[in-house]
Amino acid sequence: MDQKREKAARFRALHETGVFVIPNVWDGASAAIMKGLGFKALATSSAACAATLGKLDGELTREEALEHARLIASLSDCPVAADLENGFGHAPETVADTIRLAAAAGLVGGSIEDASGDPRAPIYEFEHAVERVTAAVAEARAQRFHFTLTARAENFLHGRSDLDDTVRRLQAFERAGADVLFAPGLPDLSAVRTVCSALKKPVNFMVGMPGQPFTVAELAQAGVRRISLSTTLYRAAMTGLLAAAHEVSERGTFSYVEQTVSGGELGKYLRPPG
Repeated sequence: MDQKREKAARFRALHETGVFVIPNVWDGASAAIMKGLGFKALATSSAACAATLGKLDGELTREEALEHARLIASLSDCPVAADLENGFGHAPETVADTIRLAAAAGLVGGSIEDASGDPRAPIYEFEHAVERVTAAVAEARAQRFHFTLTARAENFLHGRSDLDDTVRRLQAFERAGADVLFAPGLPDLSAVRTVCSALKKPVNFMVGMPGQPFTVAELAQAGVRRISLSTTLYRAAMTGLLAAAHEVSERGTFSYVEQTVSGGELGKYLRPPG
């Protein structure tokens, strides 16, 4: 418990000043590499985790997601937060139980979104969404350490380009006690600035949407405190895999070997000196 409290305190402190990048990892090697490159905290990615199991985003069970997160947390001395999707259920009580299980799995933070998973009504009604975040916050505060709860407003990922409603939801989640606010898919820096200026608590920005070549400095100037990388690192790794496999299957050559990291170099991250 002392170690968990220390990680939780480190994670919370990262949000208090400046801006930091939190990479989303998917296995022990990616977690070790990110730590070796100097990143101070890690996050899971629901899509990357699902892909490692041969599934699509949204197809994970709660047990699968938490087992994956438990593995990452057990292998790294970085604080780890999880993408907990919509809490794996519609009811506030289910969301609260997911937070309890996440904390027990070694996580010091996690996000809950207002996307329902139902294509006929992809975003929860406002009051229900707030009730779900309220339940998540209550369970987070019931832990013996500070579990950093991130609340996500998913409008822009589901064809609802309504900035006013997005801000309204984030402000309500903030009042409910969420530690970090997050609206993935914001279209431009003007929207990012609008969201950040409307809130008092830290805002997370997600890298990964096409046509958003923002820099860390630009996002910091807009008011962002945390930048997550979503599935971009995993997709970058898969891009390399596809290129190498295409070369072998289509050309019968192996030139990709000249560009790959050596086993010794990779080993330095997996078993650092000392």
